[in-house]
Amino acid sequence: MDGLALRERVVSMLTEKFSPEQVAGRLRLEYADDEGMQVSHETIYQALYVQGRGSLRLVVATALRTGRARRRTQKPAGSPKGGRFPGMVMISDRPAEIEDRAVPGHWEGDLIIGSTSTGSAIGTLVERTSGFVMLLHLPGDHTAATVSAAMITAMNTLPEQLRRSVTWDQGREMAKHQEVTMATGMPIYFCDPHSPWQRGSNENTNGLLRQYFPKSTDLSFHGPGILDNVAAELNARPRKRHGYHTPAEVLTELLSNPSNQTGVALTT
Repeated sequence: MDGLALRERVVSMLTEKFSPEQVAGRLRLEYADDEGMQVSHETIYQALYVQGRGSLRLVVATALRTGRARRRTQKPAGSPKGGRFPGMVMISDRPAEIEDRAVPGHWEGDLIIGSTSTGSAIGTLVERTSGFVMLLHLPGDHTAATVSAAMITAMNTLPEQLRRSVTWDQGREMAKHQEVTMATGMPIYFCDPHSPWQRGSNENTNGLLRQYFPKSTDLSFHGPGILDNVAAELNARPRKRHGYHTPAEVLTELLSNPSNQTGVALTT
């Protein structure tokens, strides 16, 4: 890559944990009239994996999501947890408007689990239209009582037009789903067993979050402030499906759309 300014901007975005494809897309968006500040993601990969040397290679190896200075084939996500309880409404009965992502306010949720010895976990919620992320602090455990209380608190901070529904797997932490619905007005739809792709946005986000919260570690160490900072970083990361706008930018635009009910702007 030629040009000091371009090199510095690329390294800056890589250290913010943008993928090379996101870097290239965001550069096209930010510097639409300046070809000298644009570069393809393949050129970035070439610089990292073939030509990378010295300090640049060290910086980007640390910054890349895998933490490795080489490409690696993706692996399918694991299966969701089992467990059934009364009052479940299955995903097959979910309204069509949720499926096409045209209407904001529909969320996907799950837990990322820490080490077995600590029994720790973090709740994750992803808004389907924008990809906006909220993280739930679960002090002490991830029982149904703890998860439902955290969900109720988090969801009731949202404007009404962003409280439409939640889709979750059949984990035992959702045993109090009816209490969540009563407190927030949000119906909860349940995925079929062993079908993580039915929460595709959330599964992808959980994969990104493992960069911050590795498996088999004590997740209770991360308090609400840390979780808010991580969510803010993900919400500021450009997405290909949004033309390399960020989830925060997309959600702000959705909230300002007159076709949606007026409400308070969301902050991170």
